[in-house]
Amino acid sequence: MIPEDLRYTDQHEWVATRPAAVRVGITDFAQDALGDIVFVDLPEPGTVVEAGQSLGEVESTKSVSEIYAPMSGTVVSRNEELGAKPELINSDPYGAGWLVEIEPADAAAVDALLDAAAYAALTSGN
Repeated sequence: MIPEDLRYTDQHEWVATRPAAVRVGITDFAQDALGDIVFVDLPEPGTVVEAGQSLGEVESTKSVSEIYAPMSGTVVSRNEELGAKPELINSDPYGAGWLVEIEPADAAAVDALLDAAAYAALTSGN
């Protein structure tokens, strides 16, 4: 199930628009491919990130994967709960398993991301 109200990247991150920032996480497709997530490395608030560049890592029992910034901006918060409970990404990737919130340098950057239909097409291999 791909939530219709989110935007997506081709690197399997999702973006939810909030009043002052965007919330970023990894998709259900990504967490399923990774397997059991055991550790997450996220940037400190105040970190400036560039679109397409790594902003952290997710470590699973299978591998370590980079998390990429869906847009340029400044990290305003990170999900501190993941330090003790990284498995929230597996159990609730679109909710309690969110990763960071970014204040975008350009709010219109969200519009350039994939919509649910385009992301569904990407992940179905069509």
